[in-house]
Amino acid sequence: METEKLDNPAWYSLIETHHFFASNHSQNAKFYHPQYCTFGGFINQKKVDIEIDQYALLADSFYVVGEKPILSSKVELKNELVCNQMLLNQAPEVDMSEQIIELKTVGQKIDLFELVNLVQPGYFKANTPELGRYFGIYKNSKLIAVTGERMKMNNYTEISAVVTDPYHTGKGYAKQLIAHTSSKIFNENKVPYLHVAETNIGAIKLYEKLGFYTRRKISFWNLIKKGSI
Repeated sequence: METEKLDNPAWYSLIETHHFFASNHSQNAKFYHPQYCTFGGFINQKKVDIEIDQYALLADSFYVVGEKPILSSKVELKNELVCNQMLLNQAPEVDMSEQIIELKTVGQKIDLFELVNLVQPGYFKANTPELGRYFGIYKNSKLIAVTGERMKMNNYTEISAVVTDPYHTGKGYAKQLIAHTSSKIFNENKVPYLHVAETNIGAIKLYEKLGFYTRRKISFWNLIKKGSI
């Protein structure tokens, strides 16, 4: 299943399934257009600093996923986010008690954007929902939990935006949404995977209960243009 591609998920997503979301046509480094996602990756350190400088003209803050890049004097490292990269071998068996819908309408996508940025601000952009399918649970006409798809390769799809409104946690919504999203991915003959901060022990335990296992640690290098706050 070409698991080594997961060592460089942004790069392989942008040369495979998500190639039309790339902001550049370099043969060495690829970045998502910042309206969709501020992630990128590279395959060779040679001239990667030039590619990063060019992307910094489009996004003041962004991430290189995987190997630490060499930087020019125009860009600086703000933070290293170390994540567990976790994979799933088969769809979880979960009791499904909630109505889960795919978020397709303009209004639903606005609800999605607002909820994700309430709980996990900074990652979810205006057009992120165009990268994949997003699913949610509504209560009293309010979106209270979501999960969806972000980076996509030919054989792998990343589960992302596992978010529940803080007033509605502890009710099993995330578990059902992850199971639902995973099943959709398996139905496409792809393997679900996700990234979770290594410090987020509660989430890691939930994923492990659903059958996910940690493949490796992987770093998200948060880079900023010099002079950005």
